[in-house]
Amino acid sequence: MSSARRTKITARILSGEEIAIGPGKADLLDAIAQTGSISAAGRALGMSYRRTWMLVDVMNRCWREPLVATATGGVHGGGATLTPRGRDVLAAYRAWQRALADAEGAAVLLEQLAPRPRPPARSG
Repeated sequence: MSSARRTKITARILSGEEIAIGPGKADLLDAIAQTGSISAAGRALGMSYRRTWMLVDVMNRCWREPLVATATGGVHGGGATLTPRGRDVLAAYRAWQRALADAEGAAVLLEQLAPRPRPPARSG
């Protein structure tokens, strides 16, 4: 197997039809924890204000308890923090990502992977 091979394993958890958490939402949670702001987290990730808030809303609705708590603005401004549930979910998700990347099954699959896709079959 070539060391130049690029692999990407994506893990998502669904709640009904909604993605409760996936790589992008985990990155958003990390950014909220770092910036203390949903808007600043979105800017840091290159997301629109509306998209960022929609993702937070989905996450907060998909889990038994909200993952992000917000404080409204005022003299000292608003802010956002991860709730204890949010920190737990993010830590568990990151551990799951690491486990998937290190899994023996991933190595078996990668050994069978072609270096690049073959051209599509011709119909006719």
